[in-house]
Amino acid sequence: MEYGNKKQKAIKTMRVILLQDIENLGKKYDIKEVSDGYARNFLLKRGLVKPATKGILKWVELQKELAGKKAEKDLEKIQEEAGNIDGQEVVIQVKVGNDGQLFESIGTKRISEKLKELGFEVKRTQVNLAKPIKELGEFPIKIIFPHNLEAEIKIIIAEEK
Repeated sequence: MEYGNKKQKAIKTMRVILLQDIENLGKKYDIKEVSDGYARNFLLKRGLVKPATKGILKWVELQKELAGKKAEKDLEKIQEEAGNIDGQEVVIQVKVGNDGQLFESIGTKRISEKLKELGFEVKRTQVNLAKPIKELGEFPIKIIFPHNLEAEIKIIIAEEK
């Protein structure tokens, strides 16, 4: 490419506020400087950003404050939930063959369903189980909550009468 004495156009930029996390650009409510064309033709059209005006900046500060309060409430709720479930003993009854062999293995889905029956809202992805349980007995299981909180329960696999 030959430029010679021709002047290159200066790239115009625009300050924008991200309305959600955008990969390779930033997190929600970050203020970023992006090229004018990228902002107008892509980000604004898709509703991913707003131009960084004084009014919008005040709105962002309010949103950050509200998000902080919501996060605190969520943390309190999760701490209470983790405290309630910690130390629980959960009995799961299963059919057993003549030699004590289980007819089914007990996995995260079955454990989370049993916990829901007992009134605990636990997703199967929160149940930390290395491999399915395939024998009778007592097994300590960790339940992982958001904010790096954990609770330990005891799963008791018993023969169905």
